[in-house]
Amino acid sequence: MVLNMGPQHPSTHGVLRLVLHLDGELIVSVDPQLGYLHRGFEKLAENRTYMQFFSMLSRLDYLAGYFMEWAYVRAIEDLMEIEPPPRAEYLRVIAGELNRIISHHMAIGDYLLNLGAVTPVLWTFRDREEVLDLLELLTGQRMMYNFARVGGVRYDLPDGFEEQCRKFLKRFPAMIDEYEQLITGNEIFLARSLGMGVISPEQALDFGLSGPNLRASGVPVDLRRHNPYSVYPELDFEIPAGANGDSFDRYKCRVEEMRQSVRIIGQALDALPGGPVNMRIPPMLRPPAGESFAAVETGRGEWSNYLVSDGSLRPFRLKLRDSCFVAISTLPKILPGNKMADVVGITGSLDLIMGAVDR
Repeated sequence: MVLNMGPQHPSTHGVLRLVLHLDGELIVSVDPQLGYLHRGFEKLAENRTYMQFFSMLSRLDYLAGYFMEWAYVRAIEDLMEIEPPPRAEYLRVIAGELNRIISHHMAIGDYLLNLGAVTPVLWTFRDREEVLDLLELLTGQRMMYNFARVGGVRYDLPDGFEEQCRKFLKRFPAMIDEYEQLITGNEIFLARSLGMGVISPEQALDFGLSGPNLRASGVPVDLRRHNPYSVYPELDFEIPAGANGDSFDRYKCRVEEMRQSVRIIGQALDALPGGPVNMRIPPMLRPPAGESFAAVETGRGEWSNYLVSDGSLRPFRLKLRDSCFVAISTLPKILPGNKMADVVGITGSLDLIMGAVDR
């Protein structure tokens, strides 16, 4: 039997279509069909000035939009040989780690909802609101931040942000413990995650996976450590990694990464220097002709920009690389042999966002 799952299935993390070839309830092969959310962002960049394109970046991976902005400004700064003020770099890290936490909140809550558990998504959304309040206080927005700027960030810390953020950091580890008490040892969850959707270290590297999906397979590579940028080299944190590369390890890596984000934000607040948060730059950017590459570690893995400038007001070419596109390419490998009921669970463990995939 050939069965279409999507493109409007309520559990496919966006507008994704999976063509399943079944033998009874067992999956024989899978054919992912993409492009239902294609909006042509890379081409649109060629028809807008460098500044005009900022507002579009958060609409790619709309659950971790700040990272798209960060990679974009780093590519431009590399071309223009600009070094942002130290305070701006610390604010970028704080905003990025807060964004990582809400990304993982959604990843864990939605994944458990895929498996039929309602309480975890209610808890993660409850706690996610606190982080969204902090991001709204910092950037003025709860989703489409438009916070990063070439040479710094748009705003300095507002009054009351540091106090409110520290209160959250103090409470949040206990919230993570709650998630684990509810989920990690649950025998239904273990039965539906242990040994499911296994990706070996060799397969993960061959496919080009990154982020928690790569580290869950036992390859502890994180750009913040292995290709360091901003002030991450000055901060102390660990890189969680799994051993089996299954759905459980992918869940567990994201839980542990939230704990590490708490450590990073606390250190960034403690070490936050004084000074300006941005530099004086021309209102109409005109980077010199050349090319640059910049990548950041998002909640889903590596997001990178390859930027080509011809010296004009608009990018000559902007190529965006998303980790979720790579993760989808693993589905024809890891889904066959499983039952149809596990398709959404295994797919959900990869934490896909189709807005970034289709671009």
